[in-house]
Amino acid sequence: MNLAHLHLLLNHVPTLGFAVGIGLFLAALFRQSADLRRISLETLYIVALVAIPAYLTGNAAHFVLQSRGAELADAVITAHQDAAMLALIVMEITGAVAWIALWRFRRWTIPTVLVLSLVTFGLMARAAAIGGEINHPEIRADAPFTTASFWPRAATIGTSLIVENPWVWPIAEIIHFVGLCLLFGVVLTVSLRMLGFLGGVALRDLRRLLPWGMVGLGINIVTGMLFFLASPDQYTQNASFSAKMALMLGGGVMLLYPTLLDDDAPDARPSLEAKVVAVLSIIVWIGVLFFGRFLPYLGSE
Repeated sequence: MNLAHLHLLLNHVPTLGFAVGIGLFLAALFRQSADLRRISLETLYIVALVAIPAYLTGNAAHFVLQSRGAELADAVITAHQDAAMLALIVMEITGAVAWIALWRFRRWTIPTVLVLSLVTFGLMARAAAIGGEINHPEIRADAPFTTASFWPRAATIGTSLIVENPWVWPIAEIIHFVGLCLLFGVVLTVSLRMLGFLGGVALRDLRRLLPWGMVGLGINIVTGMLFFLASPDQYTQNASFSAKMALMLGGGVMLLYPTLLDDDAPDARPSLEAKVVAVLSIIVWIGVLFFGRFLPYLGSE
């Protein structure tokens, strides 16, 4: 099994997952169920995370097909990548707003999540339709493939930005490191409290730090995507990058635990479940740091 197979496994998750999330969200609004709303928001957040490896493995699938001499239409692939990147951007924004609604519910989050999720679903459906022409050439029209000019060419623009401007990469590296410090600092602080340290501080007070951790995660996703667009083959053929992405996905999901954890008193004793999640979170994010730092040295071909 290679990353091309993984892409085939993951590429339907964002579209179908968001369809499920939207359905649950609408059902929650109709039934006025806070529990169902929470489940729908969790679904949208998790699917937004899964969409990242779904996009990244698409480049690996392209590389595998090229290495096997498959005849591909460059116009179709470029259009698919641009459509997928645009959908990914809106999807990550939707996931971020869904997380905000989980962290601290506000009235404005309901219509915002609903509108963004519907727009995301439409964009993902468009990307999937274009992608279908790659795997099923028999459905292509005889005329050369074209895409409407009003659609932003997100992936192409991102690639040009970092390739044609040598100053973008070092600046992005600095910002990437700052985001990682924010993220790991918040994760470590909250995890230590969940392990029983910092006993004089209530978890509800530390939960105020979580948005800063999510800002750090967002910074890392944006800057990391710029690095990837500049040289996708450098990453898709690297086992360390695959390990980093898998750990980052797991760490992002585990951020839901402190987000949803009930408020406690300063002297409350953490549960065994909280301690296990805290230990795993620390290990996972240390793993992200390790594999990220050793990308040039481990797993590269």
